[in-house]
Amino acid sequence: MPQDDQPRDGEHQPTSGEKATDDFVVRSHTLPSGLHYTTTTGRMVLRTEETKDGKANGFRPKAEIFLVAYTADQQPSTPAPDPAGGGSAGNGPADSGSAVPNPANRRPVVFAFNGGPGSSSVWLHMGLLGPRMVDSGDVGSLTPPPFGLTDNPETLLQHADLVMIDPVNTGFSRVVDGTESGEFHGFEADRDLVAEVIRLWTTRNNRWLSPKYLVGESYGTLRAVAVAGRLFDAYGMAVNGLGLISTVLNMATLNFAPGRDTPYALHLPTYAAIAHFHGRHGDRELADVVREAEEYAGREFGYALTQGARLGTDEFDAAVGRLAAITTLDPGFIRRTNLRWDYAQFSAELLREQNLVVGRIDGRFTAPPADQQESTNWDDPSLRAINGPYSAAVNHYVRAELGYENDLPYEILTGRVQPWSYKSFEGVPVDVTGTLERLLAHNPSLRIHVDYGYHDGATPHFAAEYVWAHMRLDDGARARFSHHYHEAGHMMYLKPQCRLDQLAALSGFVTAG
Repeated sequence: MPQDDQPRDGEHQPTSGEKATDDFVVRSHTLPSGLHYTTTTGRMVLRTEETKDGKANGFRPKAEIFLVAYTADQQPSTPAPDPAGGGSAGNGPADSGSAVPNPANRRPVVFAFNGGPGSSSVWLHMGLLGPRMVDSGDVGSLTPPPFGLTDNPETLLQHADLVMIDPVNTGFSRVVDGTESGEFHGFEADRDLVAEVIRLWTTRNNRWLSPKYLVGESYGTLRAVAVAGRLFDAYGMAVNGLGLISTVLNMATLNFAPGRDTPYALHLPTYAAIAHFHGRHGDRELADVVREAEEYAGREFGYALTQGARLGTDEFDAAVGRLAAITTLDPGFIRRTNLRWDYAQFSAELLREQNLVVGRIDGRFTAPPADQQESTNWDDPSLRAINGPYSAAVNHYVRAELGYENDLPYEILTGRVQPWSYKSFEGVPVDVTGTLERLLAHNPSLRIHVDYGYHDGATPHFAAEYVWAHMRLDDGARARFSHHYHEAGHMMYLKPQCRLDQLAALSGFVTAG
């Protein structure tokens, strides 16, 4: 990788395959705590081995993947003293210069990415993990334009090196000329590409003996499990832990569809929690409201949904009453939906009398609807609120502080990756729990950190809990999970106290072994 201190001119379009080269820029920095670290920012060219007529035909560039790597600076290795009092340690001659391995090789390294599909890593990068973070404010106290940046004193960089990865068509990542970008817009191709980025970075930086962790958010949690499986199967690389933030490993738990009743029950505690945030449960404690919803969802409501038209009139009326009390939704709405409504309908309905819709990524956020009579809301006020601050921050940060120049738009959350292919799951739910079961069985040291947001309408906590409960794990494997709940949304780190709690737990997670 280039080690110069001058920024490279950015490309205005994807690079020609024949001319594709890494364009990393290296900078030195110091944390307020005194830790010196190096950033390596730019695009890594990924190549694929080709054959022609059964013969090797070189390596073809296929994609340029944008990443930002943070590595703590270490003192150079020094010769180890001879235990006998002379020369150097080791099996060679006393003056052979054998050295103690660089301690940087043993420092944990965290590879992180968001989800979507179609999301860059900016949310985890500049909302939670990195040394600089977005000054976005939080619900009720949002920072106005032009926004800003601030130090993140609790950055995970204090405890581990970080590599933030943007998959194809997110961030500055693109395919090279002559390559179809759609080739990488699917579960398997995306999994293999991210695994190759991790393998290549690990190899180039001599980090095979470092503890390694994958941290993903949302679809990034499904990606993290899939990539960990690919690393293990294809390269023999075993990771130490998976950080799963706002988890979805089995999409059948989230996808509302006729004849599939489970998601309706699994969303119920989230509906109750969001109603509580908006003051619709009086002075009751959130824990009490959520517990009631979970118990009803897992028992009577689950039964009522399975009965369909067989449910008696009295039972139906009782279900309407309980659901109205738990969610604070209008009983007439609950009847008209036959006890079944999706999140877009809930978003439009909960605060209809106040002429507000609630967010999906974070149900604490609200905004007036485009149409007061709309029955569903697809516009997410929580994303609208934070997209501006994160966009301004990352576009300033990579150029002004990391020294990387590129004229391409930094794609924060894009539809350019659609349609997304799940062809390997044709006819069955998109589900990676089998991969996680296998990884836990083959690697008895693998640990799992899980973060949930009670106000997260995209990946409800009760749906994730349902997945864990149905995995085929023994008690030893289940003991390797740690579960962390936050009174916030999908990006729980928007709330300052949740960010502190989350980083404290993650710091312990990556330094535990």
